[in-house]
Amino acid sequence: MSPGPGFATIGVVGAGAYGAALALAASRAGRTVRLWARDAATVEAIDRTRQAPRLPGIDLPAAVQATARRGDLAGCDALILAVPTQSLRQACAEMAPALPCGIPVVSAAKGIEQASGLFPTQIIAAAWPGAPTAILSGPSFAADIGRGLPTAVTLASGAPDLAQALAEALSSPAFRIYHSGDPRGVEIGGAAKNVLAIAAGIAIGLGFGESARAALVARGFAELRRFGEAHGAEPETLMGLSGLGDVVLSCASPQSRNFAYGLALGRGMSPAEASGGRLAEGAFTAPILASMARAGGIETPIAEAVAAIIAGRSGVREAVAALLARPLKAE
Repeated sequence: MSPGPGFATIGVVGAGAYGAALALAASRAGRTVRLWARDAATVEAIDRTRQAPRLPGIDLPAAVQATARRGDLAGCDALILAVPTQSLRQACAEMAPALPCGIPVVSAAKGIEQASGLFPTQIIAAAWPGAPTAILSGPSFAADIGRGLPTAVTLASGAPDLAQALAEALSSPAFRIYHSGDPRGVEIGGAAKNVLAIAAGIAIGLGFGESARAALVARGFAELRRFGEAHGAEPETLMGLSGLGDVVLSCASPQSRNFAYGLALGRGMSPAEASGGRLAEGAFTAPILASMARAGGIETPIAEAVAAIIAGRSGVREAVAALLARPLKAE
């Protein structure tokens, strides 16, 4: 596949599992990729083994060039920020001086910034004035992307032409990107699904079974839609890949860090123990999402329960019992 005009070289900030997987996907779409890692040891490991340490067993092609120098990203035609939401502001501040004004910036983060209540594209706009912004989200595990298994995601921007151009530039036969003009809807789906995945994991960890998980996911998705629509998301977006699609994936597999975190909570671990040293974005998102919902008069009892468990205000069984004791009403 030959590169399209304007997007021959893609920079990817973050050489973790997802960043490396997106670098692979971009290279399969015919792009030259500069994969930025914070530490020289990661770059050395990639150069020596042609594999990313966090995505072992999958070779990186020569088109993926690892670097720890921010200046090496200056010639890129677009930038993908594959860093967690809570680190996004810092990443923007670090990268902005080294990059030309006007370069499109795509966030692959799924969350809400705790300190500000801002979504990823808002963080980028605040920290990097003038940069065209986009969000990439949807049902996708890094290992699946890395192995070249069929995956479909959404790329959204307030500039629909940019979203379409980037989607076309980064798509390949196995990695299909649908474009959207509703970045807020895509961001809300990616953020809220992590909270629901924690709740689903808790239900399974408690031994409540698949029927309970299905009910919880269905009611949780109703929360997601209420929250999304109150913040301007389009209903069609929430029913798409980056909403319902990502909920289905993240609430069904221990491959999801958020589901695994909830599973550990349900099995009796403390919030500190449950992470196992792995990032679960939903643990940061649940408190701010619940707070934003309360401020807007939006009912989100599942998010509230997850936030209470993580904060230590409620035990797992007590929180679930409170959910089960809620009054019955019309669906």
